Amino acid sequence: MLWQNQVFRGNWVKLQSHKMRSKMNMKIGVIGAGAWGKNLVKNFSEMGVLAGVADAVESNRKNATVIQPDVELFESHTDLLSRAYDAVAIATPAHTHFAIAKEAMEAGCDVFIEKPMTLDPDESEALVKLGQEKGKVVMVGHLLLYQPAIAYLKEALERNDIGQVYTMHQRRSKQGRARAVENVLWSFGVHDVAVLLYLSGQAPVKVEAVGHCGLQSTVEDDTYLHLTFPDGSLAHLHNSWLWPIVERGLIIVGEKGMLVYDEIAQNVRLVKKTIDCDLQNVDEGEEVVFEGSGQPLRLELDHFVDCCKRRTKPNSCGQNGLDVVRVLDQAETILKGARVS
Repeated sequence: MLWQNQVFRGNWVKLQSHKMRSKMNMKIGVIGAGAWGKNLVKNFSEMGVLAGVADAVESNRKNATVIQPDVELFESHTDLLSRAYDAVAIATPAHTHFAIAKEAMEAGCDVFIEKPMTLDPDESEALVKLGQEKGKVVMVGHLLLYQPAIAYLKEALERNDIGQVYTMHQRRSKQGRARAVENVLWSFGVHDVAVLLYLSGQAPVKVEAVGHCGLQSTVEDDTYLHLTFPDGSLAHLHNSWLWPIVERGLIIVGEKGMLVYDEIAQNVRLVKKTIDCDLQNVDEGEEVVFEGSGQPLRLELDHFVDCCKRRTKPNSCGQNGLDVVRVLDQAETILKGARVS
């Protein structure tokens, strides 16, 4: 039976009455309104909760007034924080996340932090602890966790649709925009690592990574990340911004079949291929078990507002952000060691 967003549609309906109450008197400020931050500005405005925007770039501030003419504008995030909004969303360069989020929580705000949470696991851990001490909601923008297809995959694994999971193979590759500082794993792979940890439901006991620096001597254009989980399952992730075709998807191999998620087409296929105890191939065909796309960014931001009002823990909470940064940091240490050798 085709799933077709049934769970998300049901959840969406359940949220409507509460969402209207949630938005009443809620004021959120967006810090950083550039390439991605403008999407937060637009969505929060449509949700009726946007109060202010802080950005040092004048054109970004002007663009915010096109979206919402009455929005308060600030050149500095410090000035925005002085307005005592309920919450802030941070979409500034990753190396600034820690200082801004810390200042925001100390000013009394709940915080939404775009990925990656920070570039240092110690800083991420400090934000998690500060959020607990201050009683603040800390949510990280791991957008793919709010893609309905990922919700379907999680439920399929919990239902044991393909039995024991052996391996997960994720890829995100294309001819993309090369970065001068962060490598492709940090640039492309943050969402993917979040998904692998979410679907596994475990922290890895072993992290391995290999990469290639072609364009620049200290920045990997192509990386392979390998994770080993406590239950013996493995996960593999390929990221590249120097790749001839666009690849975005996930294959989960289990004892009773395989789940194939095509992120571009937004569908999931159940492939009924296995190898039996006599090592004979078994092929019982395949079927599309999910198709359709939700609005992951809107679902994500609605979830943030809902958590702020209900004082509940987000799905992509601070601990989730910390777990992802820990994996990336371990991989980065391995990659750096390989460069030196």
